[in-house]
Amino acid sequence: MGLSCLLFPPVRPILNAKMERDLIREYLSFVKVEKGLSKNSIESYGRDLAKLRAWAAKNDLELILMSRQDLREWMIDLSRSGLALNSKRRLISVLRGFYKFLMIDGHIRENPAELLGVPQKGSYLPRFLNQAEVEALFLGPDTSTETGLRDRAILELMYSSGLRVSEAVSIRSKDIDLDAGILTTTGKGGKTRRVPVGSSAVEWLKSYLVLRNKKENIEVTNLFVTPAGRPLTRQTIFLFIKEYAQKASLEDVSPHTLRHSFATHLVQNRADIRSVQQMLGHADISTTQIYTHITDAHLRKSYERFHPRAKG
Repeated sequence: MGLSCLLFPPVRPILNAKMERDLIREYLSFVKVEKGLSKNSIESYGRDLAKLRAWAAKNDLELILMSRQDLREWMIDLSRSGLALNSKRRLISVLRGFYKFLMIDGHIRENPAELLGVPQKGSYLPRFLNQAEVEALFLGPDTSTETGLRDRAILELMYSSGLRVSEAVSIRSKDIDLDAGILTTTGKGGKTRRVPVGSSAVEWLKSYLVLRNKKENIEVTNLFVTPAGRPLTRQTIFLFIKEYAQKASLEDVSPHTLRHSFATHLVQNRADIRSVQQMLGHADISTTQIYTHITDAHLRKSYERFHPRAKG
Protein backbone atom coordinates (compact mmCIF):
# COMPACT_ATOMS: atom_id res chain seq x y z
CA MET A 1 0.00 0.00 0.00
CA GLY A 2 1.46 3.38 -1.00
CA LEU A 3 2.10 6.29 1.38
CA SER A 4 -0.63 8.37 -0.27
CA CYS A 5 -3.18 5.67 0.52
CA LEU A 6 -2.14 5.70 4.18
CA LEU A 7 -2.30 9.48 4.44
CA PHE A 8 -5.42 9.88 2.33
CA PRO A 9 -7.75 6.90 2.55
CA PRO A 10 -10.10 6.56 -0.42
CA VAL A 11 -13.38 8.41 -0.17
CA ARG A 12 -16.69 6.63 -0.50
CA PRO A 13 -17.89 6.88 -4.11
CA ILE A 14 -21.29 7.98 -5.30
CA LEU A 15 -22.72 5.22 -7.44
CA ASN A 16 -26.03 6.58 -8.65
CA ALA A 17 -28.55 9.42 -8.50
CA LYS A 18 -30.47 7.71 -5.69
CA MET A 19 -27.42 7.84 -3.44
CA GLU A 20 -26.97 11.52 -4.31
CA ARG A 21 -30.56 12.19 -3.29
CA ASP A 22 -29.94 10.29 -0.06
CA LEU A 23 -26.93 12.49 0.76
CA ILE A 24 -28.98 15.62 0.13
CA ARG A 25 -31.74 14.22 2.32
CA GLU A 26 -29.21 13.45 5.07
CA TYR A 27 -27.86 16.99 4.89
CA LEU A 28 -31.33 18.53 5.08
CA SER A 29 -32.10 16.40 8.13
CA PHE A 30 -28.79 17.53 9.65
CA VAL A 31 -29.44 21.28 9.24
CA LYS A 32 -33.00 20.86 10.47
CA VAL A 33 -31.83 19.28 13.71
CA GLU A 34 -28.54 21.12 14.24
CA LYS A 35 -29.53 24.61 13.04
CA GLY A 36 -33.25 24.55 13.79
CA LEU A 37 -34.09 26.03 10.39
CA SER A 38 -37.69 26.65 9.43
CA LYS A 39 -39.58 24.40 7.03
CA ASN A 40 -39.40 27.09 4.34
CA SER A 41 -35.61 27.37 4.69
CA ILE A 42 -35.20 23.59 4.51
CA GLU A 43 -37.31 23.48 1.36
CA SER A 44 -35.23 26.31 -0.14
CA TYR A 45 -32.00 24.40 0.61
CA GLY A 46 -33.50 21.33 -1.01
CA ARG A 47 -34.46 23.22 -4.17
CA ASP A 48 -30.97 24.74 -4.48
CA LEU A 49 -29.25 21.36 -4.12
CA ALA A 50 -31.71 19.73 -6.53
CA LYS A 51 -30.77 22.38 -9.12
CA LEU A 52 -27.09 21.62 -8.54
CA ARG A 53 -27.72 17.87 -8.92
CA ALA A 54 -29.62 18.43 -12.17
CA TRP A 55 -26.83 20.64 -13.57
CA ALA A 56 -24.21 18.08 -12.55
CA ALA A 57 -26.13 15.25 -14.26
CA LYS A 58 -26.54 17.36 -17.41
CA ASN A 59 -22.76 17.82 -17.51
CA ASP A 60 -21.92 14.19 -16.65
CA LEU A 61 -20.65 15.13 -13.19
CA GLU A 62 -21.27 13.68 -9.75
CA LEU A 63 -21.99 15.87 -6.75
CA ILE A 64 -19.34 14.17 -4.67
CA LEU A 65 -16.64 14.69 -7.32
CA MET A 66 -17.35 18.30 -8.25
CA SER A 67 -14.39 20.68 -8.07
CA ARG A 68 -14.31 24.35 -7.19
CA GLN A 69 -14.13 25.14 -10.91
CA ASP A 70 -17.24 23.01 -11.56
CA LEU A 71 -19.13 25.00 -8.93
CA ARG A 72 -17.89 28.28 -10.42
CA GLU A 73 -19.15 27.23 -13.86
CA TRP A 74 -22.54 26.40 -12.37
CA MET A 75 -22.69 29.85 -10.77
CA ILE A 76 -21.74 31.43 -14.10
CA ASP A 77 -24.58 29.57 -15.83
CA LEU A 78 -27.00 30.79 -13.18
CA SER A 79 -25.75 34.36 -13.58
CA ARG A 80 -26.47 34.20 -17.29
CA SER A 81 -30.06 33.31 -16.45
CA GLY A 82 -30.40 36.49 -14.37
CA LEU A 83 -29.76 35.16 -10.87
CA ALA A 84 -30.00 38.00 -8.32
CA LEU A 85 -27.01 38.95 -6.17
CA ASN A 86 -28.65 37.94 -2.90
CA SER A 87 -29.56 34.58 -4.43
CA LYS A 88 -25.92 34.01 -5.38
CA ARG A 89 -24.85 34.69 -1.81
CA ARG A 90 -27.46 32.26 -0.50
CA LEU A 91 -26.41 29.56 -2.94
CA ILE A 92 -22.75 29.83 -1.95
CA SER A 93 -23.74 29.55 1.71
CA VAL A 94 -25.76 26.40 0.93
CA LEU A 95 -22.89 24.91 -1.08
CA ARG A 96 -20.37 25.56 1.67
CA GLY A 97 -22.61 23.92 4.24
CA PHE A 98 -23.43 20.90 2.09
CA TYR A 99 -19.85 20.12 1.14
CA LYS A 100 -18.61 20.73 4.68
CA PHE A 101 -21.16 18.15 5.78
CA LEU A 102 -19.88 15.68 3.16
CA MET A 103 -16.31 16.29 4.29
CA ILE A 104 -17.07 15.80 7.99
CA ASP A 105 -19.03 12.66 7.13
CA GLY A 106 -16.02 11.25 5.28
CA HIS A 107 -17.31 11.39 1.71
CA ILE A 108 -14.75 13.96 0.46
CA ARG A 109 -11.35 15.23 1.64
CA GLU A 110 -11.75 18.94 0.79
CA ASN A 111 -14.64 21.38 0.62
CA PRO A 112 -14.73 22.65 -3.00
CA ALA A 113 -17.09 25.48 -2.03
CA GLU A 114 -14.97 26.78 0.85
CA LEU A 115 -13.05 29.34 -1.19
CA LEU A 116 -15.83 30.31 -3.57
CA GLY A 117 -15.98 34.08 -3.71
CA VAL A 118 -19.02 35.63 -2.09
CA PRO A 119 -20.39 38.48 -4.22
CA GLN A 120 -20.23 41.76 -2.34
CA LYS A 121 -23.46 43.57 -1.71
CA GLY A 122 -23.99 46.33 -4.18
CA SER A 123 -26.02 49.51 -3.97
CA TYR A 124 -29.34 47.70 -4.32
CA LEU A 125 -32.09 49.32 -2.27
CA PRO A 126 -35.34 47.43 -1.67
CA ARG A 127 -38.51 48.63 -3.39
CA PHE A 128 -40.97 50.32 -1.05
CA LEU A 129 -44.25 52.18 -1.42
CA ASN A 130 -44.87 55.73 -0.31
CA GLN A 131 -47.91 56.46 1.82
CA ALA A 132 -50.14 57.40 -1.12
CA GLU A 133 -49.21 54.18 -2.91
CA VAL A 134 -50.00 52.13 0.19
CA GLU A 135 -53.44 53.72 0.37
CA ALA A 136 -54.02 53.09 -3.35
CA LEU A 137 -53.06 49.42 -2.96
CA PHE A 138 -55.42 49.00 0.00
CA LEU A 139 -58.35 50.26 -2.07
CA GLY A 140 -58.00 47.25 -4.37
CA PRO A 141 -60.01 44.62 -2.46
CA ASP A 142 -63.81 44.73 -2.67
CA THR A 143 -64.51 44.70 1.05
CA SER A 144 -68.21 44.05 0.51
CA THR A 145 -67.22 40.44 -0.22
CA GLU A 146 -65.80 37.85 2.17
CA THR A 147 -62.63 37.39 0.12
CA GLY A 148 -62.10 41.12 -0.32
CA LEU A 149 -62.52 41.75 3.40
CA ARG A 150 -60.01 39.02 4.17
CA ASP A 151 -57.52 40.41 1.65
CA ARG A 152 -57.82 43.93 3.07
CA ALA A 153 -57.20 42.59 6.58
CA ILE A 154 -54.09 40.75 5.35
CA LEU A 155 -52.72 43.82 3.56
CA GLU A 156 -53.32 46.00 6.61
CA LEU A 157 -51.69 43.49 8.96
CA MET A 158 -48.62 42.84 6.80
CA TYR A 159 -47.94 46.56 6.44
CA SER A 160 -48.82 47.32 10.06
CA SER A 161 -46.50 44.67 11.53
CA GLY A 162 -43.85 44.06 8.86
CA LEU A 163 -44.72 40.39 8.40
CA ARG A 164 -43.16 38.01 5.93
CA VAL A 165 -45.72 36.27 3.73
CA SER A 166 -44.82 32.92 5.34
CA GLU A 167 -45.63 34.44 8.74
CA ALA A 168 -48.95 35.86 7.53
CA VAL A 169 -50.26 32.51 6.28
CA SER A 170 -49.21 30.76 9.52
CA ILE A 171 -50.90 33.13 11.98
CA ARG A 172 -53.53 31.58 14.23
CA SER A 173 -56.42 33.46 15.80
CA LYS A 174 -54.91 33.02 19.26
CA ASP A 175 -51.65 34.67 18.13
CA ILE A 176 -53.25 38.13 18.07
CA ASP A 177 -54.39 40.11 21.10
CA LEU A 178 -56.64 42.67 19.42
CA ASP A 179 -57.34 44.53 22.64
CA ALA A 180 -53.63 45.02 23.35
CA GLY A 181 -52.72 45.39 19.66
CA ILE A 182 -49.98 42.77 19.88
CA LEU A 183 -49.16 39.88 17.55
CA THR A 184 -46.94 36.88 18.33
CA THR A 185 -45.33 35.37 15.24
CA THR A 186 -42.66 32.79 14.47
CA GLY A 187 -40.10 33.79 11.86
CA LYS A 188 -36.91 32.39 10.38
CA GLY A 189 -35.12 29.76 12.42
CA GLY A 190 -38.22 29.18 14.53
CA LYS A 191 -37.63 32.45 16.41
CA THR A 192 -40.71 33.94 18.06
CA ARG A 193 -41.21 37.69 18.35
CA ARG A 194 -43.96 40.05 19.47
CA VAL A 195 -44.86 42.99 17.24
CA PRO A 196 -47.42 45.80 17.50
CA VAL A 197 -50.57 45.83 15.39
CA GLY A 198 -51.81 49.28 14.38
CA SER A 199 -55.33 50.47 15.07
CA SER A 200 -56.34 50.40 11.38
CA ALA A 201 -55.25 46.78 11.04
CA VAL A 202 -57.04 45.91 14.30
CA GLU A 203 -60.34 47.31 12.98
CA TRP A 204 -60.10 45.41 9.69
CA LEU A 205 -59.17 42.22 11.53
CA LYS A 206 -62.21 42.59 13.78
CA SER A 207 -64.46 42.98 10.74
CA TYR A 208 -62.91 39.93 9.10
CA LEU A 209 -63.23 37.84 12.26
CA VAL A 210 -66.96 38.53 12.42
CA LEU A 211 -67.37 36.72 9.09
CA ARG A 212 -64.74 34.07 9.82
CA ASN A 213 -66.36 33.09 13.11
CA LYS A 214 -69.69 32.54 11.34
CA LYS A 215 -68.19 29.96 8.99
CA GLU A 216 -68.97 26.36 9.90
CA ASN A 217 -66.54 24.62 7.54
CA ILE A 218 -63.27 25.70 9.18
CA GLU A 219 -61.27 22.86 10.68
CA VAL A 220 -57.91 24.66 10.96
CA THR A 221 -56.49 27.13 13.44
CA ASN A 222 -55.10 29.47 10.77
CA LEU A 223 -56.49 32.98 11.02
CA PHE A 224 -56.70 33.55 7.27
CA VAL A 225 -58.56 30.90 5.28
CA THR A 226 -60.09 30.31 1.87
CA PRO A 227 -63.88 30.41 1.34
CA ALA A 228 -63.74 26.61 1.67
CA GLY A 229 -62.17 26.93 5.12
CA ARG A 230 -58.66 25.80 4.15
CA PRO A 231 -55.40 27.62 5.01
CA LEU A 232 -54.17 30.22 2.56
CA THR A 233 -50.96 29.60 0.65
CA ARG A 234 -48.17 32.08 0.09
CA GLN A 235 -48.89 31.91 -3.62
CA THR A 236 -52.46 33.10 -3.05
CA ILE A 237 -51.19 36.23 -1.32
CA PHE A 238 -48.59 36.84 -4.04
CA LEU A 239 -51.29 36.65 -6.70
CA PHE A 240 -53.85 38.93 -5.08
CA ILE A 241 -51.22 41.55 -4.20
CA LYS A 242 -50.12 41.53 -7.83
CA GLU A 243 -53.76 41.93 -8.89
CA TYR A 244 -54.42 44.86 -6.55
CA ALA A 245 -51.12 46.50 -7.51
CA GLN A 246 -52.08 46.38 -11.19
CA LYS A 247 -55.45 47.88 -10.34
CA ALA A 248 -53.64 50.76 -8.59
CA SER A 249 -51.16 51.13 -11.51
CA LEU A 250 -48.26 50.11 -9.27
CA GLU A 251 -45.33 48.12 -10.63
CA ASP A 252 -43.01 45.59 -9.01
CA VAL A 253 -45.07 45.03 -5.86
CA SER A 254 -44.84 41.82 -3.86
CA PRO A 255 -45.67 40.79 -0.28
CA HIS A 256 -42.11 41.70 0.72
CA THR A 257 -42.69 45.22 -0.61
CA LEU A 258 -45.12 45.76 2.26
CA ARG A 259 -42.45 44.60 4.74
CA HIS A 260 -39.92 46.98 3.18
CA SER A 261 -42.49 49.79 3.31
CA PHE A 262 -43.22 49.09 6.97
CA ALA A 263 -39.54 49.34 7.91
CA THR A 264 -38.76 52.30 5.67
CA HIS A 265 -41.65 54.39 6.98
CA LEU A 266 -40.62 53.67 10.57
CA VAL A 267 -37.04 54.77 9.90
CA GLN A 268 -38.19 57.81 7.95
CA ASN A 269 -40.21 58.85 10.98
CA ARG A 270 -37.15 58.42 13.23
CA ALA A 271 -37.93 55.09 14.84
CA ASP A 272 -35.01 53.59 16.76
CA ILE A 273 -33.14 51.19 14.45
CA ARG A 274 -32.83 48.59 17.23
CA SER A 275 -36.60 48.61 17.68
CA VAL A 276 -37.09 48.16 13.94
CA GLN A 277 -34.62 45.26 14.01
CA GLN A 278 -36.60 43.61 16.78
CA MET A 279 -39.92 44.08 15.00
CA LEU A 280 -38.55 42.66 11.75
CA GLY A 281 -36.91 39.73 13.54
CA HIS A 282 -33.48 40.39 12.03
CA ALA A 283 -30.65 38.54 13.75
CA ASP A 284 -28.06 41.07 12.56
CA ILE A 285 -28.45 44.86 12.86
CA SER A 286 -26.59 45.29 9.55
CA THR A 287 -29.56 43.71 7.75
CA THR A 288 -31.86 46.36 9.22
CA GLN A 289 -29.51 49.23 8.45
CA ILE A 290 -30.35 48.96 4.74
CA TYR A 291 -33.44 51.01 5.62
CA THR A 292 -31.29 53.89 6.81
CA HIS A 293 -29.68 53.84 3.36
CA ILE A 294 -33.12 53.95 1.76
CA THR A 295 -34.01 56.96 3.89
CA ASP A 296 -30.71 58.68 3.05
CA ALA A 297 -31.32 58.09 -0.66
CA HIS A 298 -34.88 59.41 -0.35
CA LEU A 299 -33.68 62.54 1.44
CA ARG A 300 -30.99 63.09 -1.16
CA LYS A 301 -33.49 62.91 -4.00
CA SER A 302 -35.75 65.42 -2.25
CA TYR A 303 -32.79 67.71 -1.61
CA GLU A 304 -31.62 67.60 -5.22
CA ARG A 305 -35.13 68.22 -6.46
CA PHE A 306 -36.03 71.19 -4.28
CA HIS A 307 -32.89 72.93 -3.02
CA PRO A 308 -31.87 75.83 -5.31
CA ARG A 309 -28.14 75.12 -4.86
CA ALA A 310 -28.25 71.34 -4.93
CA LYS A 311 -27.02 71.18 -8.51
CA GLY A 312 -24.29 73.04 -10.29
